Amino acid sequence: MSGFDERKDAFEKKFAHDQELRFKATARRNKLFGLWVAERLGKTGADADAYAKTVVLADFEEAGDADVLRKVQADLTAAGQQVSDTELANALNARMQQAVDEIQAGR
Repeated sequence: MSGFDERKDAFEKKFAHDQELRFKATARRNKLFGLWVAERLGKTGADADAYAKTVVLADFEEAGDADVLRKVQADLTAAGQQVSDTELANALNARMQQAVDEIQAGR
């Protein structure tokens, strides 16, 4: 195998690994965000976990975070809670760093 082929293979493996980590981090972030929203909705235990799973699944509707934010905004509004789009986006973004930290720590 030439040096070029080895570098190409290494690059492809790194790319695949990075994509896998990004997917895991996003899914974990969405779960953490779902748990945060569940707490605001007064859900605990299994109900909170079930709600967090619906938030994770909402992310598969379209690319980006709009589908997740739209879902939780609708749920909060239906529960009579007014939360700004900015507050939700900030809460979602804060959960990303927590998700990355947890993955790096092996949790």
